[in-house]
Amino acid sequence: MNKLTTLKKIIFACMTGYCFCISANASVNEYLIRNVRVFDGQRSFEKRTVLISDGKIKNSDFHGPTPVTAIEVSGKGKTLLPGLIDSHVHAYQDFDLPLLFGVTTEIDMFTSVAVMQDFNRKMQHKQNDDQSDVISAGTLATAPGGHGTEYGIPIATLTKPEQAQAWVDARIAEGSHFIKIVMEEGSDKHPINSLNMATVKALIQAAHKRSRLAVVHVSSLKDAQAALDANADGLVHLFTGTTIGDDDLKKFVKTAKNKHAFIIPTFSVLESIAGIKAEDVLQDQRLTNLLNISQLQALKKMYGKTENKSILQVPNVSTAALNAAQVPILAGTDAGNAGTQYGISLHHELASLVNAGLSPSAALASATSVPAKAFRLNDRGRIANGYKADLLLVEGDPDKDINATRNIINIWKDGRLVNDLRQQKLLAVSKENKAQKTVFQLPADGRISLFSEEKLGSPFGAGWFPSNDERMGGKSSVSLTLSGTEPAGQPALNIDAKVQSGFAYPWAGVVFFPGSDPGQAANLSAAKKISFKIKGDGKPYNVGFYIQGNYIPITKQLKSSNEWQTVKLLLDDFKGLDLSIVTMITFYAGPEIETYHFTIADVRLLPEEN
Repeated sequence: MNKLTTLKKIIFACMTGYCFCISANASVNEYLIRNVRVFDGQRSFEKRTVLISDGKIKNSDFHGPTPVTAIEVSGKGKTLLPGLIDSHVHAYQDFDLPLLFGVTTEIDMFTSVAVMQDFNRKMQHKQNDDQSDVISAGTLATAPGGHGTEYGIPIATLTKPEQAQAWVDARIAEGSHFIKIVMEEGSDKHPINSLNMATVKALIQAAHKRSRLAVVHVSSLKDAQAALDANADGLVHLFTGTTIGDDDLKKFVKTAKNKHAFIIPTFSVLESIAGIKAEDVLQDQRLTNLLNISQLQALKKMYGKTENKSILQVPNVSTAALNAAQVPILAGTDAGNAGTQYGISLHHELASLVNAGLSPSAALASATSVPAKAFRLNDRGRIANGYKADLLLVEGDPDKDINATRNIINIWKDGRLVNDLRQQKLLAVSKENKAQKTVFQLPADGRISLFSEEKLGSPFGAGWFPSNDERMGGKSSVSLTLSGTEPAGQPALNIDAKVQSGFAYPWAGVVFFPGSDPGQAANLSAAKKISFKIKGDGKPYNVGFYIQGNYIPITKQLKSSNEWQTVKLLLDDFKGLDLSIVTMITFYAGPEIETYHFTIADVRLLPEEN
């Protein structure tokens, strides 16, 4: 719920009677799915034939012979569903991943404006049939220093209600589909700034004045009740807890119903906070074969360090009560956070909703027709004439057994069969995983810095390069020059860094790419230590490792002096470092705003015996 974290492509081979060759997929735009069980987003039909053409559902109850221009798909023993909708994600990477699990639409609760605008452009020009549609809030509404300001994306914050209308209008001008508001005070141990209630109310009113939905991030019953009282259209989380009073629960449910609000429980991330892994999908190779090592790592990594199922009592009880009162429940995962992953987590979320008291049919509706209605997406979420041909064909009866959504046979996005993308992803993951299992042979002396006037070279990898926060919108700068040698005669690299404000975590320094291409992961598991020589101006510096799928380095800080020091660090002390997927090694200054000067030489990766 509180953090963002992880990349790549997808699965499945052609199966006789189910799929068609890749070249055919690219040109065919008409399919007839014959004699198939249909869950239309609201109810089930035992036997129907559905015709899709030109990206739309042309006839949801077709009778007659197969049109000569259409390819017929047998629906025997299978169920056809609307494409799934994940109602809470943070879309900032792995854009190809959701579609390969049948998630054809994502509701994004916070991403960069540039990413949102790129999604909007592609959807407008119908150029994203190889990705899910993304309906985004863009920037969230939060207080200075509040939740959402910690991720390095520049955010316009608010402090008073008089700013609300201009803030909302600016978001709409950027392309936001709806407005997301943060009510988050943190914990007693880690309090953070939050919007005051007057500003929250003003934001909701400002959004409604422009005919936009206003949804609210909460993590407590107090804030949930207050947001509903202020006429929020929906809550994008429930909240953890071991107990909730009967009167409090009744009031909460009654308010949600009377206000016609919807609720997105986000069990996937709440379970991560409780230290509970999604073992059901982690153990399903039909799904995990689509994830590379770093994508699997994100799904396995929990926020909670120890398992604590008791704190899920409140969201489970609350969901059951809300569902019994017919308050709309939407399936959302909060993908982008630890313990979640795009696409695959929605299948787990559906199971969690059933565990919380929804019927399998109600859970399916929570990922199809219900979010489509809640977010005013009138062209999807149903199998009905004229709707988008975003469809999922699965083996079995998911309206009876929710886990049948994982028996994926075919996926259509805007009428295009995307099984070729799944096949490409499966092959790419297999190749990548095989390469990453091969441990890189370190040089005999371990030295990875081969600096010279001609080149900042290395015995392997793409070499050494300047690095700063410019690509993240920052203003820091760096200059690299050779400056003679260190005492043992190794060429030394001078690093002059000017760290300036402009990015949430400004930095400047140097990086080494161990892969043959910049950003490509390398398996450095043979290394147990990193050794280097350093001197400088006495200010603190950082040495760190980037791993595939992470944009934040795993670092250690050290101080330089005007005399050469030899530093040796055990790699086991870099918590969370997976040496099999290292993309960069970095030496840098920051985040303190300063001018820095330091020099490094004789950088080595060493085995245990050294």
